[in-house]
Amino acid sequence: MADRFALRRRITSLDPETDHAEIMRLSTGHEFPWDYVRALEFALFRTYCVPSISALLAKTGEFERRAQQRYDDTALLMGELVEHGYDSPRGREALRVVNRLHGRHDISDDDMRYVLSTFVYDPIDWLDRFGWRPLTDHERLAAFHFYRAVGARMGIRGVPDTYGAFRAFKRAYEAEHFAYSETNRRIGQYTLDLFCSWYPLPKAVTSRAVLAMLDKPMLDAFGFTPQPRWLTTAGHRALRLRARALLLAAPRKRPLLTNRPNRTYPAYPTGYRPSDLGAP
Repeated sequence: MADRFALRRRITSLDPETDHAEIMRLSTGHEFPWDYVRALEFALFRTYCVPSISALLAKTGEFERRAQQRYDDTALLMGELVEHGYDSPRGREALRVVNRLHGRHDISDDDMRYVLSTFVYDPIDWLDRFGWRPLTDHERLAAFHFYRAVGARMGIRGVPDTYGAFRAFKRAYEAEHFAYSETNRRIGQYTLDLFCSWYPLPKAVTSRAVLAMLDKPMLDAFGFTPQPRWLTTAGHRALRLRARALLLAAPRKRPLLTNRPNRTYPAYPTGYRPSDLGAP
């Protein structure tokens, strides 16, 4: 059997500050591709618990009209940064798109910092519970340094300069700003409907499974009904069983990043450039 921990040793041989882009590419694309995608889906879901964020999304109407495309755009643009590097030609092109989209709206620095923090810490929290192996400290710090560098290129000011301080900012921001609003509920429902559309099961089943993965602050901010404890326990247990099975799997040889299937741009990699993504 191939050495399941060879990439972990390679990661720990790198410097999490100067080699953060390579560590992120290995960790995200090779070690935990499915987990990073699921974690970032729920991370974006979490940001909609902030009324100022959900109000902006409701105002644009993009989630109401083109929820799948907005999801694919975000996933692919972030994937471009990880796969090719934020200073590569494709990475710079992706960042120009992101900055163009954000520049159309009056978004507070605090909201921008908060969204950025979810990209760092929500995957870490997910993998602490459901990863097939524990994350190394190198991977945790690399995620912080990677997205802090992305934030600098997006013009996001005031991002804390240490891993712990940025984590503390995220927790404090959620405690202060998570609150129910009608726009939270609307954007949350559009997102829930989107998640349910991906599976060939009745919506009544998939929606309950998704809601069982949300914590109480999220449920309260959306006004969603909490699910029975047994359903949450069953979901967590299934994810941990999956992790045990992956421990026996062969290491991934080819990264799974922007080359994963998507519903809006199925012709990739020949069908679009990063500049083609995003709302016109």
